[in-house]
Amino acid sequence: MSLPMPRGLRWVAAIVLMLCVPLRPAVAATARPVSIQIDGAAPGQPFPHFWEQMFGSGHAILALRANYQRDMRKVRRHTEFRLVRFHGIFDREVGLFHLDAHGRPVYNFSYVDEIYDALLRQGVRPYVELSFMPPQLASRKAAMGFWYDPNIAPPKSWTLWGQLVHRFAQHLVNRYGIDEVSHWYFEVWNEPNISFWAGSPKQASYFHLYEVSARALKSVSPRLRVGGPATAQAAWIPAFIRFCATRHVPVDFVSTHVYGDDTAENVLHRHETIGRRDMVVRAVEKVHQEVQDSPMPGLPVIFSEFNATYTGTEVDVTDSPYIGPWMAHTISATDGLVKLMSYWTFSDVFEEQGVVKTPFYGGFGLIAAGGIPKAAFNDFSLLHRLGTERLANPSDSALVTRRKDGTLAIAVWNYAAAGPHGTTKTYHLDLRNVSGARHAYIWLVDRDHGSPLATWQEMGSPPYPTFAQRKVLLAAARLPPPRVEALQGVSPRLTLYLVPHALALIEVRPHPSAITANGSAR
Repeated sequence: MSLPMPRGLRWVAAIVLMLCVPLRPAVAATARPVSIQIDGAAPGQPFPHFWEQMFGSGHAILALRANYQRDMRKVRRHTEFRLVRFHGIFDREVGLFHLDAHGRPVYNFSYVDEIYDALLRQGVRPYVELSFMPPQLASRKAAMGFWYDPNIAPPKSWTLWGQLVHRFAQHLVNRYGIDEVSHWYFEVWNEPNISFWAGSPKQASYFHLYEVSARALKSVSPRLRVGGPATAQAAWIPAFIRFCATRHVPVDFVSTHVYGDDTAENVLHRHETIGRRDMVVRAVEKVHQEVQDSPMPGLPVIFSEFNATYTGTEVDVTDSPYIGPWMAHTISATDGLVKLMSYWTFSDVFEEQGVVKTPFYGGFGLIAAGGIPKAAFNDFSLLHRLGTERLANPSDSALVTRRKDGTLAIAVWNYAAAGPHGTTKTYHLDLRNVSGARHAYIWLVDRDHGSPLATWQEMGSPPYPTFAQRKVLLAAARLPPPRVEALQGVSPRLTLYLVPHALALIEVRPHPSAITANGSAR
């Protein structure tokens, strides 16, 4: 039986209609278009790409696998990926720590070196999560429940724990040099406020863990950066900062996590309905304000885990084009409130729930099993094209930026709830002061462009695609080239028709005659 034709090939008419200015959309649009006014000469504010510089990943030992490294290379080519965070550098499978027959600690850095060497070869630095407890150092067996069985108990000896952290950091400095390792981040543990930490009472015992760890790191070099509390649901930030300030415990940044389907009760401690679209934004605003109101208002804020869902099972969320508008909205609303945000995760080379059983199961990664890019991968690729200056714009469905050469890079999206929701919308982009630009270049990710999910489903959702099926899926996952639209008149209008969950990236490039000798726009 022949393979199904890729969805994109069977929707050629829809592709042509979707962005062509003078033609009607493939799906009936809403009656009232969305008007977006864009002034290319407006003053700009710095716009660092805080959402794409750091990613989470599966546990530490996976960094030695070829498919992990392949996916990292692919994501790095399309983003500013420069830091990676994972659990388990102290886990048994890494083999760092054990006690000899006399109860004396023995350290073996062989796999640690291989792991960090592999990252650094790709130009990605570690964001080191100090976790979990080496079995022979644990005060008891306390399982987390992940497939790879980490131990989450406190140490049976705080002295040995401090020595472990010190020896670990000293080895890294000896191997890579303090000038390199001072660019890394060291985060103590993972989500101690929920089931990842078996100390009791949770907060007090974690704060002690943090203090021992931070002092051990700084004893190697004051240039090493350390922070926490790495909590779930944006918790403990005021108490953590007060603890560090009162006891003069070193802290260089605060970190925490939140997901789009966390609840207002857990994150904001109030009875309120907050949808998936806005939960991460609300949590970032909360933590930003808590730091501003603290004894250390200058501490950088890092959300070292975030995603639209924490379940790892929602195909309509993480495997679908839904992520594009969700990410664009999150970036737009959190700009200026956070130093780094780490999307969980860059790849579905991931084993918390066991060995991957099918390419599309709602995994967290940008790339599915078999190296198949999801729509989310292409969404990040489009958002990477945004400029380094943000131009003020009141629209809640557009993000307007400018590059150094004067090119406008504009993200426009049609957000709708995950699943079969929403309607096609019309967007009018009215452009002024675009330096004589003659064309707009329009990239698009939606259900029919740059998303392999529908093609896989039409194949019958094969759990183990054949080589031929994988080839078709890779073709469906490919981001189509931009559509080129002519711009007419002094103040041209560009019209887009976007289906639900569509993300468009528009470049309006200045005419060559408007570029000065130093590369900036006149």
